[in-house]
Amino acid sequence: MQVEVAQCACCANETEQEKLQRIAHVIDEFKGQPGSLIQILHLVQGIYGYLPIEIQQFVAERLDIPLSEVYGVTTFYSFFTTQPRGEYTIRVCLGTACYVRGGAEIVKRLSQTLGVEVGGTTPDRKFSLEVMRCIGACGLAPAITVNDQVMRQVSPDKLNRILAMCD
Repeated sequence: MQVEVAQCACCANETEQEKLQRIAHVIDEFKGQPGSLIQILHLVQGIYGYLPIEIQQFVAERLDIPLSEVYGVTTFYSFFTTQPRGEYTIRVCLGTACYVRGGAEIVKRLSQTLGVEVGGTTPDRKFSLEVMRCIGACGLAPAITVNDQVMRQVSPDKLNRILAMCD
C-alpha cells in the first residue's frame, strides 16, 4: 500500500476538489482495516492541514461510521487540530523538568510576543502556539519545538532569536 500525503508547497495550490479526491483515495486505501481511523485522520490532516467538521463528516460518510466517532478521536488526541495552524507551530514543553526550569514563563512571553493565547494562531497564520506535557528531553529543559525541531535550554531572552529564524 502506497499512500503519499506530504503537505508541500506544490500542493498548496490544490483546489478543494483535488484535496477531497486525495482524501477519498486515502480513505479507500485503509477502509475496512480495523483500527485505521487514527492513521486515516493523520493522513487527511496532512493533506488538508487541519480537520474541520466538514472534513470529519466526509471521512465519517466514506467510512460509514458515525460522525461522533470521528469527532471523538479528532478532539481526544492533541496532535489533531480542528483549526488551521500557522506555518510554524511552536510547542512549549510543560513536563515537570521544563516547567520547573521556566516553561511557564516561556509560554507567557511567547503569548505576549505573538499576541495569541495557547491554542491560537497569529492573524497572518505564521505562528501557532501550543503546549505539550512532555517531549522526553528533560536533560534539555526547558525545551520547545518549532515544527518538530527541538530547541533546548530555551530562555525568554532567546525567543526573539528563535522567532527570527522563522523568517
